[in-house]
Amino acid sequence: MSARDRRRPTAGGALALVERALRGRDDAYFDLLDAAADNAAAAAVLLSTLLEGFPDSRPLAERIVELEHEGDRITHEIIRRLNEDFVTPIDREDLLRLASALDDVVDLIDEVAAFLGLYGVEASMVQADAMARVLVEATRHLALAVHKAKNFDDISEQTVEVHRLENDGDAIVRHAIASLFEERIDPMVVIRWKDIFERLEDAIDATERAAFVLEGIIIKNV
Repeated sequence: MSARDRRRPTAGGALALVERALRGRDDAYFDLLDAAADNAAAAAVLLSTLLEGFPDSRPLAERIVELEHEGDRITHEIIRRLNEDFVTPIDREDLLRLASALDDVVDLIDEVAAFLGLYGVEASMVQADAMARVLVEATRHLALAVHKAKNFDDISEQTVEVHRLENDGDAIVRHAIASLFEERIDPMVVIRWKDIFERLEDAIDATERAAFVLEGIIIKNV
C-alpha cells in the first residue's frame, strides 16, 4: 500500500468524519440533560429532608412525585427529538442511555418516598438517613459532571467522587440490613426496611451508571 493510500480515510472513517461535521452543535439536548440532572439532585435533597423529618415531613412526598413527573417529561422530550432529528450532537444511543439513567435515579427516589407511606413507616432509621445523604452528594457531583460534559470538559473529579460514594452506599446498606437481623425486630418491619434500604442502594447505583455513560461520552468525543 502506498503512503498516499495509507493517508486516505477508510469508508468507515470517512463516514465518521462526515457525521461529526454534520452534528454541529445543538444545545437543546445538553440543556435537557442538564435539567434532568438538576431534577435528580433536587429529588435527592427532598428525599433526604423527608426521611430526616418523617413523619412530619410527609407532604414532601408529593413534591417528589412532581419531580418524578418532570423527569418523565424531560426524558420524553429527548426521545421525541431523537425520533425527529436526523443528526444529533453526540451518538443518539448515548443520549438515550444518559437520559434513561438520570430518569432511573428519580424513579427510584420516588419509590423510596412511596414505600414510606405504603409501609406505614412511623419514623426513619439512621442508616436510611445516611444513605439519603450519600445520594444527595452523588447526585450533586453527577449534575456537575453533566454540566461539564456539555463542552466535553474533564469530568474525572466528579465521576471519581460518584464512584466513591457508591462504595460508601454499599457499605452502609450492608450494615443496615445486618442490623435488622441482629436486633429483635418484627419480621414485617425487617421486610419493609430491607425493601427501603435496597431501593436507596439502587438509586445510588443509578448515579454510578449515569457516571459510566458520561465517561464513555467524553472518551468518544474528545
